[in-house]
Amino acid sequence: MLNAILVLEDGRTFHGESYGAEGETYGEAVFNTGMTGYQETLTDPSYHRQVVVMTAPHIGNTGINDEDPESRRIWVAGYVVRDPARRASSWRSRRSLDDELRAQGVVGISGIDTRALTRHLRERGAMRCGISTTETDPDALLQRVLDSGQMAGAELASEVSTTEAYVVPAAGEKRFTVAALDLGIKTMTPHRMAERGVEVHVLPATASLDDIRAVGADGLFYSNGPGDPAATTHQIEVLQGALAEGLPYFGICFGNQLFGRALGFGTYKLTYGHRGINQPVMDRTTGKVEVTAHNHGFAVDAPLDEPTETPYGTASVSHVCLNDDVVEGLELRDADGNLKGFSVQYHPEAAAGPHDAAYLFDRFCDLMGGTD
Repeated sequence: MLNAILVLEDGRTFHGESYGAEGETYGEAVFNTGMTGYQETLTDPSYHRQVVVMTAPHIGNTGINDEDPESRRIWVAGYVVRDPARRASSWRSRRSLDDELRAQGVVGISGIDTRALTRHLRERGAMRCGISTTETDPDALLQRVLDSGQMAGAELASEVSTTEAYVVPAAGEKRFTVAALDLGIKTMTPHRMAERGVEVHVLPATASLDDIRAVGADGLFYSNGPGDPAATTHQIEVLQGALAEGLPYFGICFGNQLFGRALGFGTYKLTYGHRGINQPVMDRTTGKVEVTAHNHGFAVDAPLDEPTETPYGTASVSHVCLNDDVVEGLELRDADGNLKGFSVQYHPEAAAGPHDAAYLFDRFCDLMGGTD
């Protein structure tokens, strides 16, 4: 087995074995606490330019199938596991995870102490790293890591978005038309809408307000996606125009952060982020606590306990993480208290993950139908 090394930007070095493609890669090292769903994680565009460390020690046991990808390719910059499966044992498997990583050119490392690495990232924060099967000198690799790009200030949605608009038809009778800006959209998201009779027009990240009007949208949706929301301007201006026209809005993850900035709130980088399928969130609208799937390194800076007046209505925090009080959702209401738009920081489409928050797609339909 070919040797490999992982070097963090603070100099901490881990020695292991090559997993996936041979070569060298760089990205922001983050950890994911999910015990299942590695295929959906790998193909989530929100992980673009990130090296994902899996905290579950045994990865790859169900192989790779052709039904579960969340996008057209693997997006992670690198992959770190402790104990890769020696063989895939699912009836749905078509090939091994190792083979898929190799076929898509994803450099990884196995056989390292992922518990120690995760504790290091949790204490020191997410940071840049490099993985190499060709470099044996940690100091030389460290210098290249320090020369690589940082996540803060990076505009990445344009790198993962579709270049051509496409339509996901409603399943059964069509009820609504939604314009969805692809900032790194996951396949399951328009599917969840289609299940509810929504025809989804997925538009490039560069779409204008005129493009949204042209599809006859009953509502506007902003997807998840990678990068720093503070580096984004175009999509915020488009969203502000849509809110001024009263178009119902729903945003997920990056769409929550851009909603916050459109309403006048700031955003900031979390120390190590939320990534996994087991995060407890309270929906203040219903008082219920949900177990939710997360993948974000930035958050909205909004007051938790008081509403904020904006040019588009009254904004307030609708969801909060029970682990650390991070803002997990926003809502916008008019002077009469009617809902105009809302967003959540986590993933109600939950692929992979729990389905506690699937009702949010129903809330969006109610909003477009004028019944919320």
